[in-house]
Formats: sequence, C-alpha cells, structure tokens
Amino acid sequence: METLCSWAGNRLWGKRGIGEQVKKTVKIIKLDPVRPEAAFSRCREAISAGGVIAYPTDTFYGLGADPKNLRAVKKLFEIKGRPTVQPILLLIADPQDARQWAADIPPQADELMKRCWPGPLTLILKARADVLPELTAGTGTIGLRVPGNQLTRDLLCFLGCALTGTSANRSGQTSFCTARETADAIGDRVDLILDGGATAGGKPSTIVDVRTGLPRVVREGAVPLQDISVEAKSRQ
Repeated sequence: METLCSWAGNRLWGKRGIGEQVKKTVKIIKLDPVRPEAAFSRCREAISAGGVIAYPTDTFYGLGADPKNLRAVKKLFEIKGRPTVQPILLLIADPQDARQWAADIPPQADELMKRCWPGPLTLILKARADVLPELTAGTGTIGLRVPGNQLTRDLLCFLGCALTGTSANRSGQTSFCTARETADAIGDRVDLILDGGATAGGKPSTIVDVRTGLPRVVREGAVPLQDISVEAKSRQ
C-alpha cells in the first residue's frame, strides 16, 4: 500500500517564490508482512534508478542506496548533510557477501561473524580495491553488518545487493524508529520510505575494527563488550 503524505507548516513544504508555497510529497510504502514483494519491488525500482530510500533496520531507520552507484552515494551524502570524511557502512544479507566488499577476512573477523551475525555488530575490514572511495572516505576500510531483523535481510535478498546502512536522519541529529518520524525529518529528500513498523531503537550497532590483531572496539553499542571478546581493546 502506498501512502502519499504532505503537511502544511512543516519541513515538507518549500517555497518557489515570495509568498508561494510548494507542497512536497513523500511516498510511504506500507509493507504487507504476508506479501512483501510489492513493497520490495518499489524499493528495487527506486534503488535501480539511483535513488535513496529510507527503510527499517535492526536498530533504527536507515538510508539505503546502491553502494556501487556513485551518483546514489553522493545523493545520500547530500540528504544527510554528512561530511565526506566520514565513511558509510553497508548492510549485507549473508556473511558470505562480506567477500564482495572486504579484501581480507582475518580469523578473528570470521569468528565474530559466526558469533554475532545476524545482529547489531558492524565489523571494519580492509576494503577491496573496487569499493567506491566515497564509501571508505579514503580510509581503505569498509564497515559491514548482517542486520538482526528478518525484514531487512529479506529486503536485501530481494534486491540482490548490499545497501548503505547509515541512519535516516540529518548528520548529528536524532535517529528515528518509525516511518512517520523519518518522513517528518527527511521525507522530502528521499525517493520513498518503506514502512515496516517500529524498529527496536536503543543503542546503535557496536563497531569493531578487526583488520589486524585483537578486535578493537571503535564504538560501544548494542552488542556488549563481553560478547565480542574478553580481550577486546576499547579505543581510549
């Protein structure tokens, strides 16, 4: 089911000229959990056309773009107002998909994948040479996660590709757990919003650098440190 929404007096209204308001419309696609294919197809159309969608993840609503489409990735940065020096993580459907993006998967990374995926754990790995530098922000690394909720994994499987997984908000602002909150904040900037209900919220994903040596916790989050490794080194 597709819902076309517009609101007077909020940020979904813009101005074309003095005293002239231009109504902006956001497409909210309601997911039918019994027959999700129709909604997923609309997402695939938007992604294939180089668009950016908002969609539910295992933590908050995220911004999804084809990570191999440079135009789409640049559009995502514009939507978020995100500095280009900050890399963008990716969500993948299966741990095996990590090899499409990572040049190397050390044993400690493989162990964490088996232990914590699917789930809110983002692993930083050495990126393959063909990964867009806009995603890595010139660091030569890529963050990957298999999301913990089945809905997001089903969407990724249907699309047949990874999606960018940064939160669906303006950079530095609050992350959102519902399609309506997302629409109020950035609905006029994205191509559509997939409404899959409220997400879990809470803490963001834990981020762990697993390129060399012991896992190093870059950001504490939803996965407790003791679930990663008793020897994991937090960044001081």
